[in-house]
Amino acid sequence: MRIKFAMPAILAATALVLTGCVDNSTGTSTGGEGPVVGTDAAAIALLPDDIKAAGVLVIGIDPTYAPNEYKDDAGNPIGWEVDLGNAMAAKLGLETQYEPSSFDKIIPSVTGGSYNIGLSSFTDNEEREKVVDFVNYYEAGIQWAQQIGVDVDPANACGMTVTVQTGTYEETDELPAKSQECTDAGKDPIDILKFDTQDEATNALALGRADAMSADSPITQYAVSKVADKIELAGESFDTAPYGIVVQKDSELSAALQAALQSLIDDGTYKAILEDWGVFNGAVSEITINAATTS
Repeated sequence: MRIKFAMPAILAATALVLTGCVDNSTGTSTGGEGPVVGTDAAAIALLPDDIKAAGVLVIGIDPTYAPNEYKDDAGNPIGWEVDLGNAMAAKLGLETQYEPSSFDKIIPSVTGGSYNIGLSSFTDNEEREKVVDFVNYYEAGIQWAQQIGVDVDPANACGMTVTVQTGTYEETDELPAKSQECTDAGKDPIDILKFDTQDEATNALALGRADAMSADSPITQYAVSKVADKIELAGESFDTAPYGIVVQKDSELSAALQAALQSLIDDGTYKAILEDWGVFNGAVSEITINAATTS
């Protein structure tokens, strides 16, 4: 996959570092520069008064998911979602403040008011919509990877060990459902090997600790590109679902974000960002809210 920034790759006999293992708890950042974007008065008019007055959009992010969101050598969040988040904020006349967090803590931090939004490759599903709203901006599939030369079929993985990042759709929905199908058929369950970060999950596969890895399609394709001598794609992507920005339930902020993102689509900025990072295959033409229950 074509990317905008080169990532450090350190190969050793006992470890592989695919995305630069860094401390995700250190401080805040405003992310990369990205494209120059003008404001949108109609979107700004929809902003809640407190956020408009603050002039800052506080964003929860788990920067361990290259190329969507990760860290550069200085520890700043980068990635195509960071560029998109910065452009969206610019439309709203806001600065961005990224708060690095573990993935599973972002939604509670949004509902608790610590973050205004969560922007970290969240799959919009009905269960999550009971707690928060989603502003949908992308369509991603699930894609598996395997060690080179190993024949893995994601539709027939009973008894296999599969790595996954904790808190992702693959860990909470996809793999448990597949494992249940196995046991219902009298076969061995899938051994779901969970890791706090995606780079750890990828490392485990590359080191032979598992038969396969499951992640969102852009993440899997990027991981394979970094260690193509160790792992490869296991078939095509499947089960396409929307990514959504996490917002507090029934917040006026959702409409403002929707308008800002739609403005980015209309003026071509959205397309330029996705094409720059090589992820345009998942682009949408219309920004929606809560696509899992309204589509």
